[in-house]
Amino acid sequence: MVLARLIATDPDKFADAYWGRQPLLSRAGELPGSGFADLLSPEDVDELLSRRGLRTPFIRVAERGTVLPASRFTGSGGLGAEIGDQVADDKIMRLYADGATLVLQGLHRIWSPLIDFTRQLAGELRQPLQVNAYLTPPGSQGFSTHYDTHDVFVLQVDGTKRWRIHPPVLTDPLEKQAWGGRKDEVSATADGDPALDVVLAPGDALYLPRGWLHSAEAQGERSLHLTVGVRAFTRYALVEELLALAASDERLRASLPYGLDITDPDDLGDELSSTVAALRDWLPTVDPAEVAGRLRDRVWPAARPEPISPLGQLDFAQRLTPDSRVQVRDGLRWQLTEDGAEQVVLRLVGRTLRFPAYCEPALRVALGGETNRVGDLPLDDDPDRLVLARRLLTEALIVPA
Repeated sequence: MVLARLIATDPDKFADAYWGRQPLLSRAGELPGSGFADLLSPEDVDELLSRRGLRTPFIRVAERGTVLPASRFTGSGGLGAEIGDQVADDKIMRLYADGATLVLQGLHRIWSPLIDFTRQLAGELRQPLQVNAYLTPPGSQGFSTHYDTHDVFVLQVDGTKRWRIHPPVLTDPLEKQAWGGRKDEVSATADGDPALDVVLAPGDALYLPRGWLHSAEAQGERSLHLTVGVRAFTRYALVEELLALAASDERLRASLPYGLDITDPDDLGDELSSTVAALRDWLPTVDPAEVAGRLRDRVWPAARPEPISPLGQLDFAQRLTPDSRVQVRDGLRWQLTEDGAEQVVLRLVGRTLRFPAYCEPALRVALGGETNRVGDLPLDDDPDRLVLARRLLTEALIVPA
């Protein structure tokens, strides 16, 4: 399990006692492996900043709590590139040397070790994830005390950083309830004694539920840490989808009475009561499958399956034989349903594919997670098996095993 790299406790205990409830500090000596430099090292940061053509918004620069305009650290990509926002490594170096914090964003999209790590962890948590890296000069603090509206795993890669953690001023904040709207409460709470005051060293990990206040300051050396942000779904998300489905009810679509002053509580009271009653009558009729379908459309696009090699994939499909071995693309989201007696429908992120109904057993085997020999797919003959496997390869649903 990838999660076991991040928590010094049993996953079941983590789920019951810590997830969404309280911070968990895990020291390097309590965790397997030898730290997190395999995911992103200081040398890897140099590679990203100087040789990978990094562009905004994959990087932010913060100086004394203020995010700098991109023009301070980007420039032209050079002849033929027609790019105006490529990171200028010399500008970045000067800003960092003067005390600015560098934030590499969306690394789960662009850095190979983190692409694989994030996909595997997202599969275990069944939640969408994002990964940023923070490179802070010695003795510097990139951001003042704040809270996030998503859960975070902090993974200390290099150097040391002091974290001061305070209890929430708002428990379980939603994305639209950012800390900026509660600056005074955040500042007042941050002036009190922290619930946790700890220095993270290389290999240490810290879990913070959304809403917990935190600030972090590099110590006598530079600090590099990763943050894995977990976009947990909430009951409020269910309410949002229920409200969208409520448009199917005539009583809830009805206009309010002519002449009603909706700004007058006395005028509004009776209509509000009638609306609540109509909603209460409608709610038990909701089909969970409808809600699940709407949530699927929100969840599935949030994570990508494993990368493919387009040229290698097409070459493999062209050379395909019954002895070729294939497997489902890791992280692929799919749903297979019947569509009458003649067809089955394969629902994917952003598209729908149709197949003859007799392909259903073979599709379930091919997409089921095991390595399969093409000649063993449950169809009548090898030509049919090759046709199906080539289509699944060219649609990027399966990959060479």
